[in-house]
Amino acid sequence: MPCVAIKHVVSGMTKNAALEFGRYGIPTNAVAPGAILTPMVAEAFKQANPQVPKAVENDYAQRNPTLRLVVAILLSGENGYVGGQTIAIDGGESNIYGNAA
Repeated sequence: MPCVAIKHVVSGMTKNAALEFGRYGIPTNAVAPGAILTPMVAEAFKQANPQVPKAVENDYAQRNPTLRLVVAILLSGENGYVGGQTIAIDGGESNIYGNAA
């Protein structure tokens, strides 16, 4: 199953779980992390610039504003109203797609 399809399945299951468990005070959300330097991402950087993959990694990191508190809020007892959401935890990077850099 393609990665995009799996992400949609997780998002749909999250919404369903929020409907099922929200009445019991159990908020259900999903976290969609941004790129993490895994072997797959490192390989993509190598394909983009075989001579200097580190340059692609550095360029990618330069465009990512840093935001770090959302997961802590979702896991705390303070979260009583956010439910059924798929929240991008990517430093705000998903906001730049489609925008001029």
